[in-house]
Amino acid sequence: MAARPHLAFDPWDPAFVADPYPAYAELRARGRVHYYEPSDQWLVPHHADVSALLRDRRLGRTYRHRFTHEDFGRTAPPPEHEPFHTLNDHGMLDLEPPDHTRIRRLVSKAFTPRTVERLGPYVRTLAGDLVSRLVAAGGGDLLTDVAEPLPVAVIAEMLGIPEADRAPLRPWSADICGMYELNPSEETARRAVRASVEFSAYLRELIEERRRKPGQDLISGLIAAHDEGDRLTEQEMVSTCVLLLNAGHEATVNATVNGWWALLRHPDQLAALRADHSLVPSAVEELMRYDTPLQLFERWVLDEIEIDGTVIPRGAEIAMLFGSANHDPAVFDAPERLDLTRRDNPHISFSAGIHYCIGAPLARIELTASMTALLERAPTLRPAAEPERKPNFVIRGLRGLEVEIG
Repeated sequence: MAARPHLAFDPWDPAFVADPYPAYAELRARGRVHYYEPSDQWLVPHHADVSALLRDRRLGRTYRHRFTHEDFGRTAPPPEHEPFHTLNDHGMLDLEPPDHTRIRRLVSKAFTPRTVERLGPYVRTLAGDLVSRLVAAGGGDLLTDVAEPLPVAVIAEMLGIPEADRAPLRPWSADICGMYELNPSEETARRAVRASVEFSAYLRELIEERRRKPGQDLISGLIAAHDEGDRLTEQEMVSTCVLLLNAGHEATVNATVNGWWALLRHPDQLAALRADHSLVPSAVEELMRYDTPLQLFERWVLDEIEIDGTVIPRGAEIAMLFGSANHDPAVFDAPERLDLTRRDNPHISFSAGIHYCIGAPLARIELTASMTALLERAPTLRPAAEPERKPNFVIRGLRGLEVEIG
């Protein structure tokens, strides 16, 4: 068994969470795979390995399509956590073919390049309105005033969730996503279960309403596809909607505030961006690489694999370190340097393989729209206070980002 990594890798240490990238460099220097006892996972820190494993069909997001818990050497989740796992386990992110293929094929119709491009004017208008309000107020919290409301509104609009019903979406999402952290606490699990029950109940009512009165939204489209023979159970429909809402804004929110905090700490790069807005597309990619919103992605080992002479048995869990892969000097020149003009930028912030983020084109439009609006309408934006980082490791973000304008 590979040696346990140095305690510099400690996802529960606030100092590590504040800046995990030096610890990643140490992991990469020490080898290609490391067993980490506290989370019972094999850590993979190199870009080439992460990229290959994301496409390796010997790994899976679930094992239940092939094994029972007992066959796989795992313990079933506690019964009291069942509402969360029922919701989570029927979404395409945690399914494997053929169920994953069937659901993704249906959902992908809403995320074609043409469909997403049609959303562009709506996204840009909304981003402009949000930034204008921030400017009129002389500043505020970039997280709650711009970063959160933009993608939440966009995905809610796509799903057909009425504006009056949207207030609980972000809290529900935050509580559910807490379960994606390493070794979540029992209190985290209780909040996730409660949110799963409430969110599921709301969506079942909305689905029933759309059956009676269809619209042009994605939920109506999924119902129509079901009626035409593309089978989607109601639970799959509920789980898909929750996944799209969570994944459709969580990464975009954190990419926005992580990105702007990075820019504000690199005034030379921010000045170059303010002077040349044509850098926005490459800036979006570089900021997602530089401070990755999703730091870790897990896979189960369905069939034994070997990495650099280390055999990883069936039943083990692999933790692919996206943040480390995005700072691998074997792939990125001077990876610790923020370079908004970086052209060769094969970051894996949107994953890869069959689980590549289906909403990546939409996320790019949202990030581009909000950045452009802030550059154009708030050219004097500056930090008003040192932000506090969330204690989470897997989903990396800030509690807020107070800014001043004028």
